[in-house]
Amino acid sequence: MTKAVQLQAVAILVPRDFSDHAVERIDRTFKCIRIEHADPALVTDEMRRGVRGIAAFAGINAAMMDALPNLELIASFGVGYDSVDVGHAAAKNIMVTNTPDVLTEEVADTAIGLLINTVRDLPRAETWLRDGSWVRKGNYPLSRLTLRGRKAGIFGMGRIGQAIARRLEAFGLPVAYHNRRKVDGLSYQYHPTLKGLAEVVDTLISVAPGGASTEKAVNAEILSALGANGVFVNIGRGSTVDEAALAAALANGAIAAAGLDVFADEPNVPKALLDAPNTSLLPHVGSASDHTRRAMADLCVDNLVSWFTERRPLTSVPETVHVRARS
Repeated sequence: MTKAVQLQAVAILVPRDFSDHAVERIDRTFKCIRIEHADPALVTDEMRRGVRGIAAFAGINAAMMDALPNLELIASFGVGYDSVDVGHAAAKNIMVTNTPDVLTEEVADTAIGLLINTVRDLPRAETWLRDGSWVRKGNYPLSRLTLRGRKAGIFGMGRIGQAIARRLEAFGLPVAYHNRRKVDGLSYQYHPTLKGLAEVVDTLISVAPGGASTEKAVNAEILSALGANGVFVNIGRGSTVDEAALAAALANGAIAAAGLDVFADEPNVPKALLDAPNTSLLPHVGSASDHTRRAMADLCVDNLVSWFTERRPLTSVPETVHVRARS
């Protein structure tokens, strides 16, 4: 029996709202089973017996895993996987993969664009032109902030953080960082605490992953340490920020401005952040280009193919590197 024929017998569960390109590849290669969303109540007896893999954006909890006793692999679409219960997956001998690297440069580009928008107020300047204010009122007001003379700090110096740091260096900004641990081979100044980093920079870019260890890590204390000239940019996860504290800091002048691509309860954005005149807000588009999303979709499916042919993943998450394929 050929590998292609073998794969066509492998049932892969795909919740709705998934990459069309990935779905097309899965449908050609495997036995693709669609489900409205990852809810164990929607699992049929056929799914329970046959499903060996899941391909999904996120949101795979312990109950969903338990509902599929033959599940071997969860191919998560995206670099972040905090909404997958990886601890339960590891305990159940279920491999979890994600899609790192292929989105690194795109997200880093977005981070820099968001920083510039936030500092120079470019979206509002464009609106000024488009709504006729340039003709009626004259030149757009001078931006009160600039990148010149700033000191940048990065919270989360992984692949994306390092790509952002390289771009900031090209802009002439000194870079420091906070991470769970110091990264070998980097010359940037390391700070063992986030508060220590915030105290010595005026531009803080968060690329930190979600999860219990980073929940509301950027809080009132951190924002106060950043200072009245401070700019905060979040391209990582909304859960890492105390959004009420951020809104208060923007309103009372504890920091100068914020640029956000991610939020704690997407797509719901707190009204205080929407109304703030010193925010630049994006609808979680960090990796959202056709080019990059297609590459992410391919890596997601390639992990499935590799697992069910070679019995190994391409990009396992750290928590499940020990998981071995079942005989």
